[in-house]
Amino acid sequence: MRSVQRPFRAILGLIFSCMPALAQTPPSAAPAAPAQTASAPAANAVAATVNGQPIPESAVQRSLQHVPPIKHAEARPQIINFLVDQVLLDQYLLQQKIAIDPKDVDKAVEEMKAELQKQKKDFAKELQEMKLTEAELREHIAADMRWGKFAEERATEKALKDLFESQKYLFDGSMVRARHILLAADANDAKAGEQVVAQLQAIKQEINKQVADGLAKLPSGTDNLTREKKRQSLLEDAFAAQAKDKSACPSGKEKGGDVDWFQGVGFMVEPFSRAAFALKPFEMSEPIKTPFGYHLILVTDRKPGREVKFEEVKELVKELYIARLHDSIVGAARQNAKIVVHPGK
Repeated sequence: MRSVQRPFRAILGLIFSCMPALAQTPPSAAPAAPAQTASAPAANAVAATVNGQPIPESAVQRSLQHVPPIKHAEARPQIINFLVDQVLLDQYLLQQKIAIDPKDVDKAVEEMKAELQKQKKDFAKELQEMKLTEAELREHIAADMRWGKFAEERATEKALKDLFESQKYLFDGSMVRARHILLAADANDAKAGEQVVAQLQAIKQEINKQVADGLAKLPSGTDNLTREKKRQSLLEDAFAAQAKDKSACPSGKEKGGDVDWFQGVGFMVEPFSRAAFALKPFEMSEPIKTPFGYHLILVTDRKPGREVKFEEVKELVKELYIARLHDSIVGAARQNAKIVVHPGK
């Protein structure tokens, strides 16, 4: 089986939908940042602290250098939240005393150097361009190895088969089509999150009111099938209008929140996907939290999958299992973590 990585890939679905400039803008579209070493940041250049452990500003800038300047303010909170999750996960793994042999880290670094040499690239120069010191690189490699070792031990054959049998629809090619309304919120600010949830609940109530008002105008003898078709039409129109007016996702302005068809695993962040697949066509979710903020989701269609065997989709099952394991650890850790985010420079 392929090596276990932190569950980064699933975040791509909503990045492509909600932040196309970050995902699709070619590097030449953004001015190149002056090269500088990451080994000598300013003494107070700390973006955030997690239980007293600093996240250096250089780590944030490392990601922002791939983002068009106009999107920096929008991307910064998401980058910090992502980095906070990484730190929380590694703090948990260190508490579990997950040991990594330093020789394995040395081997990984040497393999990277050899690969770069084949490409006629200089290892030190590549690190400089990434604003990364070799010490930081080694820390990242060790953290990934800890996570891989921990996750592999828990992703047993029995655990994976149990997940497959209980939720086959996630792995058989079943698809849903959905619209969503996204309201951004700082994941580290509980009060702001509560306010955004209240806003989404108010939006949901307004959508339901518009649907009810529209149905009330139908003739009293309207049959159930006609009434249901009208309800679906009113619901989708009202939802799309709210998405265009209020959603922080570009899909709202451009497509009334439509994110098109997607499968259950690997296309959307897991909380979004889980909520969408729990809905029937033309049902709305409650507010759902993801790394992007909070979402109201409307499923507009479904396509059934095919009969599959566990062995055919074992890698997908493992991917979902590990994503859920990651989210459960980080979610629990956030409950009692002391997270301080500093303003951007």
